[in-house]
Amino acid sequence: MNPLKRTFQFLKSFSDTMDTAHRNRAVGLTECEVRELENMFVLLLMGSFTGVPAPPSFISAELLPYLEHEIKVVNRRSEGASDALAELSGCFDVT
Repeated sequence: MNPLKRTFQFLKSFSDTMDTAHRNRAVGLTECEVRELENMFVLLLMGSFTGVPAPPSFISAELLPYLEHEIKVVNRRSEGASDALAELSGCFDVT
């Protein structure tokens, strides 16, 4: 096979691999950010349980049917929570 053609194929496969790696990393960070935003949203609406000033109760009551999944997630995470700051730092590779 032509050396120029082999070099081109190598560079193309290297580029494809790098592209896949960066896309996977971006997707992972986005998923982590979505989880944290869900947690913040529930904390804002249900903050009265933790002492954070909450929105008017009628707004929270109207949004409650849409929060079933988020409340289950918060309960599951609070049961197994050991160090939230460490988990967040690990998500964003903070050293």
